[in-house]
Amino acid sequence: MRKLGFSFLSLLLALMLVPIYPQSFASANNFDASHETAVGKDGMVVTAHPEASKIGAKVLQNGGNAVDAAIAIQFALNVAEPEMSGIGGGGFMMVYDAKTEDVSIINSRERAPAGATPDMFLDENGKPIPFAERHIHGNAVGVPGTLAGLYEAHEKWGTQKFHQLIQPSIKLADKGVKVNWPLAKSIEDNKDKLAKSAAKDVFLPNGQPLKEGDLLVQKDLAKTYKLIQKQGLDVFYNGEIGEAIAGTVQDFGGSMTLDDLNNYELTIDEPLYADYKGYEVASMPPPSSGGLTVLQILKLLEPFDISQYGIRSPEKYHLLAEAMHLAYADRGAYMGDPEYIDVPTKGLLHPDYIAERSSLISLDQANTNVQPGNPWKYEDGRTPSNIEQNDEKAIGQTTHFAVADKWGNFVTFTTTIEQLFGTGIMVPEYGIMLNNELTDFDAVPGGSNEVQPNKRPLSSMSPTMLLKDGKPYLSVGSPGGPTIITSVLQTILNVVDYDLDLKDAIEEPRIYSNQYPNIRWEQGVPDEARERLTQMGHRWNAAPGEIGNVQAIMVDPDTGLYYGAADSSREGSAIGFWKHGNGKNK
Repeated sequence: MRKLGFSFLSLLLALMLVPIYPQSFASANNFDASHETAVGKDGMVVTAHPEASKIGAKVLQNGGNAVDAAIAIQFALNVAEPEMSGIGGGGFMMVYDAKTEDVSIINSRERAPAGATPDMFLDENGKPIPFAERHIHGNAVGVPGTLAGLYEAHEKWGTQKFHQLIQPSIKLADKGVKVNWPLAKSIEDNKDKLAKSAAKDVFLPNGQPLKEGDLLVQKDLAKTYKLIQKQGLDVFYNGEIGEAIAGTVQDFGGSMTLDDLNNYELTIDEPLYADYKGYEVASMPPPSSGGLTVLQILKLLEPFDISQYGIRSPEKYHLLAEAMHLAYADRGAYMGDPEYIDVPTKGLLHPDYIAERSSLISLDQANTNVQPGNPWKYEDGRTPSNIEQNDEKAIGQTTHFAVADKWGNFVTFTTTIEQLFGTGIMVPEYGIMLNNELTDFDAVPGGSNEVQPNKRPLSSMSPTMLLKDGKPYLSVGSPGGPTIITSVLQTILNVVDYDLDLKDAIEEPRIYSNQYPNIRWEQGVPDEARERLTQMGHRWNAAPGEIGNVQAIMVDPDTGLYYGAADSSREGSAIGFWKHGNGKNK
């Protein structure tokens, strides 16, 4: 029987101690958001910040569904975790609709403005502008999509009034939220970047970075939320907020205009699917590389039955690294915005192509010359042409959260402004941090991911669901730029192949290696394993470091109980909900 993260005794105690909460936002402050794990029968919320988890749980408590809660959570995270995401960015919301039993995606990825050019990240000598320089320029700002995505999700699935869902975050921004340790560290580490815009007045009052325990008050953001609450989407994309965004981008050298905001279009996407050991894995399609790469690595590993090797064995880490190298090589060569390029999705997952690529993995030594394969011969027979990209980008950050409700609806949502605090540019008087998402494009033109007007840059965000008999069994996602893929992948392997409890599956040390020979690793990878992989030709980073920040929900198919777990690398918070509300499912 699959372990679900809690012993029978702990479950019994949880059932005995279930509190019954009054049906109001005010009294729901009784929610204990200090725990990284939770059990719930009528709902579950897992986020990277306790305040956001409490606000999401309150929505469920008041009869809202998972999408209602997700909308409220995103607004709250913009306030409490402003370095990671917000309405100045974009994201991918995957929704399982229990009524239709369908999985669909609200794709609110940022787009390049009409004035963007393929060479805008090159210097006068045709060389890539250093990332540290180009990611804080106005050219790095993509047209934000998050707010449009929230409105679209509400239109399709929401049951509570939109203005009610934003109200708790207006209060949070206006009255203030305590700075936690991840935010304090982010402010300290990025104080020079923040000092160059209106952000200095918010995060560096009197020139000093806010510290843990200080109160973060965001009056301008509260004002912006009130404008959205009263005037709706139009004030952002065709009104005073949009004018302020475009003007600020231009002040920092970018080309964005109000027309770019007014012309923004999101898409409703279908997930990519692959079978893995009895589970149907649903994940992101392009322009995210995340889902396709996760699925490809799972299929590359399948012939090796990785579970036969110990969870911290050298064989396991070697197989992971080798499969990652193959999949990331294909990622760089073939993936981009499908509105602009053809992506060989079928070819990359074709059984014969998978067999061809997995045959390049040796159990005895590292492959020192990994090249992209030719998936097109398994799709339409064309000959590929690749532009080699040697531009190293800094690994970004973002946030991921998950929600499930009493009707069986699920939301798994990864949302971002890319680097910590994005560009570091705040829109004066409106409190919006602007993304640097366009630096996710290749700096060197000619490849599948080159800059084009209105194009969406390649992403790694990988909100993912595992389905069993057509119903959600596991929802999982993570921040971390290109490391997102490996964080989601390894959590799935830890659950499916190694039968770990959900919390243990998240906390198990992860590795990341996008190309030979370097491997990033987390504390806990054994010295013996690292020594053996070094002998096989791999090279480890000198010191361990954190990789990703996974939030996940698992369902017991027999009891229907939800199990939520948050990653300890931030102030993660899981809240299980027990008392039936009076709402309805839409």
